[in-house]
Amino acid sequence: MTTTQLSSETIADGAFDTAPGTSGGAEGATAGATMTGAQSLVATLQRIGVEHIFGLPGGAVLPLYDALYDAHGIRHILVRHEQGAGHAAQGYAAATGRVGVCLATSGPGATNLVTPLADANMDSVPMVAITGNVASAAMGTDAFQEADIRSISMPVTKHSFLVTNPHDIAGTIASAFHLAASGRPGPVLVDISKDALVAAADPQSPQLPLPGYKVPASPMPQDVRDAVELMLGARKPVLYVGGGTVRSGAHREVLALAELTGIPVVTTLMARGVFPDSHPQHLGMPGMHGGVAAVAALQKSDLIVSLAARFDDRVTGVKESFAPHARIVHADIDPAEIGKNFPTEVGLLGDVRATINLLITEWTRRTAEGAAPDYEAWVARTGGWKARYPLGYEAPSDGAMAPQYVIERLGALSPDDTIYAAGVGQHQMWASQFIGYEQPRRWLNSGGLGTMGYAVPAAMGAKVGMPDQTVWAIDGDGCFQMTNQELATCAVEGIPIKVAIINNAALGMVRQWQALFYSERFSASQLPSMQIPDFTTLAQAYGCVGLRCDAEADVDRTIEAALEVDDQPVVIDFRVSKDAMVWPMVAAGTSNDDIQHARDVRPEFGED
Repeated sequence: MTTTQLSSETIADGAFDTAPGTSGGAEGATAGATMTGAQSLVATLQRIGVEHIFGLPGGAVLPLYDALYDAHGIRHILVRHEQGAGHAAQGYAAATGRVGVCLATSGPGATNLVTPLADANMDSVPMVAITGNVASAAMGTDAFQEADIRSISMPVTKHSFLVTNPHDIAGTIASAFHLAASGRPGPVLVDISKDALVAAADPQSPQLPLPGYKVPASPMPQDVRDAVELMLGARKPVLYVGGGTVRSGAHREVLALAELTGIPVVTTLMARGVFPDSHPQHLGMPGMHGGVAAVAALQKSDLIVSLAARFDDRVTGVKESFAPHARIVHADIDPAEIGKNFPTEVGLLGDVRATINLLITEWTRRTAEGAAPDYEAWVARTGGWKARYPLGYEAPSDGAMAPQYVIERLGALSPDDTIYAAGVGQHQMWASQFIGYEQPRRWLNSGGLGTMGYAVPAAMGAKVGMPDQTVWAIDGDGCFQMTNQELATCAVEGIPIKVAIINNAALGMVRQWQALFYSERFSASQLPSMQIPDFTTLAQAYGCVGLRCDAEADVDRTIEAALEVDDQPVVIDFRVSKDAMVWPMVAAGTSNDDIQHARDVRPEFGED
């Protein structure tokens, strides 16, 4: 069984219960031989189908690493920092749809995982983090490298376990994978004391009982009927498509519903690619740096059909002025999300893929009975906004290279199935705007938490999971310096990612806000224009190919040279204008009605 087959049903049916006599990491063990807790853990991972683990050893997890030494079928990838392990597990999960796995020791090793755990929690990424801890008898004594990681991580995980009984290890690991993969996906942490790892363990421990944890099935039939009735009666509806549709694998269903109904579509930052950018119904991405047409469509709509989106502040702007005339149908697998930020007319609780299929069935039945929605004027109006306010950019006033052009050419020259992992900041927004996404799981980024340093390790994880596809990390010079040590991992482990550094010698998004709202008082946002370190030299020191591009005339040639390398990581230092800004923009704390298409251009939406 591979991890792609992991489901709540298979776990619940006991498919991952460890059989007596399973040797786990002790390949020389005979049937019926006693297993340690560490060997039981490895055996459980093997039965689940785990193929890759990103980790860094330390004293508390040495028994587990000893068990991994002989484990067949599991590749351990030695990272240079535990945060890199966590983001790599995220990238692996986001690109493949499987549960990512990371491993760290106690104390600082475990606490270094907190940021990727919080990131995965915000973006609903399925991952399991396994940490070692000090011996149970030493807990609470401030022992060397002791940290209560279970309590620390509880607010930023779907659940956290502490295991001190070796007989509970196998069942807890199985439960962790069940929790991570089922319902709304998310990160789960399993912290295991060192004495539990070395003691004799019962390898037949079943999945733990999880009282109160119930995965919603399908929405109530009456709710589906009510939702379709609102859709049929609306004159200005919008399908507001969120990242949960990617996690659910609902891209075909989203396309079918959109084409069946003719309703315009907007896709959030986390949902890029789940609906093809090239589709005529697609209005683009809404939000702070979304397209004018997408923002205007939500603002002027009379019905928002939210498909696994969460109405976060970066999409809505000031809540009091968001979509003032719209009623809301909210489909989500997490009951806590429905109605959390805005009153909901109809809530559709359940897996979004199943929910969309029910909406399609009900819509087909109602239209066959003669129901005839009228969206013609609305579709023309939204199409007019899209034509009038396309995404674009101006040549930089300082004569330097336009970062948008670099990213545009990157998307044009790379293969259609390329995966792009972005850091956080201006380059993230440009990568979401100027690369066309036609398929899901090709765009990876830190959406909810906005974690600088995400791109390089996430790209590494994605390349491990999808080795036959080109993987680009699109990073800023600020982000890159937070996690670039994982280039060493990529070089040593044979993981040939490609990195495009959009180098403007600044913390770009911070600098943009300072330019617009702080009278160009650039406090602590400038980086050395004489780059320290030199990124091409740094890349070469890490065992990678290092390239540099300073002129637009050389962009295509440089990208093509990088694409020709398939046996080493490649890093390109693109020296771009520091004055380039991300437009459109809705300033923080303002209404979406105040969106600016460019610095001095405010769109006109027309009267309702």
